[in-house]
Amino acid sequence: MSIPWVRYYAKCRSALRSFASAREGNVAITFAILLVPLIGTAGAAIDYSRANSVKADMQAALDTTALMLAKEADTDTASQLQTNAAAYFNAAFNRPTTQNITISASYSTTNGPTVVVNGSVLVPTTFMGILGINSITVTSSSTTAWGTSRLRVALVLDNTGSMNQSGKMSALKTATKNLLSQLQSAATTNGDVYVSIIPFVKDVNFDKSNASASWIDWTDWDANNGSCSGASNKWGGSSTQSGCQSNGGTWKAKNHNTWNGCVTDRGDTTGPNTGDYDTNVVTPTTTITATLYAADQYSSCPQAAMGLSYDWNGMNSLVNGMKAAGSTNQAIGLQAGWMSLTGGGPFTAPAEDPTYSYQKVIILLTDGLNTEDRWYNNQSDIDARQEMTCNNIKAAGITLYTIQVDTGGDPTSTLLQNCASSPDKFFLLTSASQIVTTFDSIATHLSKLRVAK
Repeated sequence: MSIPWVRYYAKCRSALRSFASAREGNVAITFAILLVPLIGTAGAAIDYSRANSVKADMQAALDTTALMLAKEADTDTASQLQTNAAAYFNAAFNRPTTQNITISASYSTTNGPTVVVNGSVLVPTTFMGILGINSITVTSSSTTAWGTSRLRVALVLDNTGSMNQSGKMSALKTATKNLLSQLQSAATTNGDVYVSIIPFVKDVNFDKSNASASWIDWTDWDANNGSCSGASNKWGGSSTQSGCQSNGGTWKAKNHNTWNGCVTDRGDTTGPNTGDYDTNVVTPTTTITATLYAADQYSSCPQAAMGLSYDWNGMNSLVNGMKAAGSTNQAIGLQAGWMSLTGGGPFTAPAEDPTYSYQKVIILLTDGLNTEDRWYNNQSDIDARQEMTCNNIKAAGITLYTIQVDTGGDPTSTLLQNCASSPDKFFLLTSASQIVTTFDSIATHLSKLRVAK
């Protein structure tokens, strides 16, 4: 921002010197003479504040312009680049009192594709005009470099029964689709931005079409889904393998093609394994059963998760199909979201190009406290497992946002506060409408990660 302070100071000094050397006139005239530089000096702060406000809006408009130009710069002529830069800027910059708006744009492929947009405007003064300074020149610049940075985001979304209340599920769908639209706009080419979506309840759904996958543990499922024949007391617990056999019956597990796709936490049947596989992303292997995802025929199975993708239509379709039902197990959603970023088991993460840097992000949204997982039905035990997962995620250098939607007067979740990568990445919302504004804010921030300067 260019402000002619030297000229302004010289005018004030000259006026004050003239006043000091004057020997004639009455008090009123003397005061009137003194009033001019005083008003100019005091008013300068107001004019300067207005210019700073204009500069902030101008910077935001330049950032938007640079991002938009990045999507077309490699096909635009120099003339088209200038024309489009002015059009994008004018659409984003709403300061009708400014004058002489000048926008210039340049595109370079040296050290990766880069768009630089420079801007200049004149801000008319109100008070400094008394001293002959009628405007302040405000300048700024924005650079978008997309040849070195890529973004991968996992959306871990609560689909439990309480999301039916207070319009939360509807707001979540709107917010998620808006976020996807912003992230799509931030991508110049396919692969610049990948997104995974993990709807969670007590379980997550890894798609029933994967029934033959090697990363599934069928031990519990086979013991709880089948038919019993020859039992002496059919109704005395014989609806499970142990009940059937204890009554002298023969148990036959159902065909795995009847599985609905749900899995629960990795570990042992009776509790978490010493390898803590429910809290990390160790690759599933058939040689260690506890690393496998345990099949579960949960009646409130959510929409099937989608791994990293830029199939924006497919992601929007998944979001449209989300329904609220079931108990809350944030921990399994968070673990699956992390696995989607690294690959393994049900997920195939696209290979990373060493010439790029990668920003990896998880956004966890939930409206309730933990109520049930594979082994526990009390909050403290489930929270303890999730805390381990959160710490591991942050230690891996992944940025973690946590969002608590509290429309029912629940206590603020200390777990979610501590899970977030930093205090500014935890959001406590008290209305469904805030889901939309919060997702918009996060998406805007993530998109601007691609703004280099």
